[in-house]
Formats: sequence, structure tokens, C-alpha cells
Amino acid sequence: MPTLSTGAVIAVEHISKSVTDSTGSLAILRDIDFSLAPRETVAIVGASGSGKSTLLSIIAGLDTPTQGTVRVAGQDIFALTEDQRAAVRAQKMGFVFQSFQLMGNLTALENVMLPLELAARKDARKAATEMLERVGLGARLGHYPKLLSGGEQQRVALARAFVVQPAVLLADEPTGSLDFATGEKVMELMFELNREQGTTLVLVTHDRGIAAQCERRITIEAGQIAHA
Repeated sequence: MPTLSTGAVIAVEHISKSVTDSTGSLAILRDIDFSLAPRETVAIVGASGSGKSTLLSIIAGLDTPTQGTVRVAGQDIFALTEDQRAAVRAQKMGFVFQSFQLMGNLTALENVMLPLELAARKDARKAATEMLERVGLGARLGHYPKLLSGGEQQRVALARAFVVQPAVLLADEPTGSLDFATGEKVMELMFELNREQGTTLVLVTHDRGIAAQCERRITIEAGQIAHA
């Protein structure tokens, strides 16, 4: 598989990750290599413990590889300082997590405004309000996360991720905390927003039905790509 295709938004280049403890060295990822084009959607699938979430953290620059690197829009993120990587995440990436990761002391509106305010957007309140209305939560702007259902919290998380119009959306088991029906609705909304904004989507999931909705599926087994 080629390391970098022309115009790749993300290039994962021969990533390996090992950790060492008192029992010795454990290889979590081994020579992971693929690239993603603009607007492409890919599901990273595999059993629990296969290394999927570690790979996603490395793509985001939140974890560092033992070998290899990741390029985002051609930029080697591991040649950057931690602050510079944080800036790349803020400018180019959106995140959706299984556990929502909302700020409990902020309202739905304030949670969605937060990344816009960090980017010094003067229209933060207007843009956040419009995005919450887009995900069907126009009547929940002033609600704190604890007053929202799981599905509503994940829709707030989607609004927060997409409001910055990221080049890349990284989603880690986004329906893992939801019941089946709610999860289906959340995923339908995620794919709709993804198409509307032309985002490149990297989705970690163990759900084959969700994975089948992506253009590509990369299967990780024992830290290696088994199918791509």
C-alpha cells in the first residue's frame, strides 16, 4: 500500500507502538500504513484490545508512536511541539468520543461555543446556536449535560465537533454508550453532517453494521492491518 497518495489529508506512515513494563516489551501496533483522501470515510475495526483506539490517539497526536509518523495535510505532526500539535488539532480536527466528553459545568450552547471561543471566533454564539439547531437541540441550548439524555449529549458532542468545520473527524466508538435505536439515529446524523461539510471521517468501531456505511474498512488484528 502506498504511504502517501497525492493530496492525502492523513498519511499514517509505518506506525508501530510498543510499551515496556516489568514483564518486558508489548507491541500494540505494528507497521500500520495507509492514507486517506479528502472526504473519504474509513472505519477502523477489530476486536477489543486490537489497538484501534491507540491508533486513533496517534493519528490525533495525543499519543506518540515508537516508530513511524503521521502527516496531516502533508505536515509531520510529530516534528511539532506539543503546543503546535494542539494547534493542528484545534484547526483541522473534530472529535467524538464514546463517553461524550462534555464539560459538565457548561450548558449545551457553552460546550459548542468553547472551541470557537478558543479560536477567537467573534460569531461563536451564533455559529454554536445554529449548529445545535441543525442537530435538533434548538430547545436545549441552556441545558447542562446531566439534564440531557445520552443521545442528546452525543448530539451536542457532534455539534461541538462539526461547528469548527474540521478537515478531519475522529470518532471513537461514538455509539458505545447508547442503545441501538439511539445509536442508529446518532450515526445517521454524523454521516449527514460529514457529507454536508465534506469532512474526512476516521471511525473506530466494533460494530460491523456501522463500519459498512463507510467507504473503506481497515481491520486491525493483533496490532497489524489484516484487511484494508
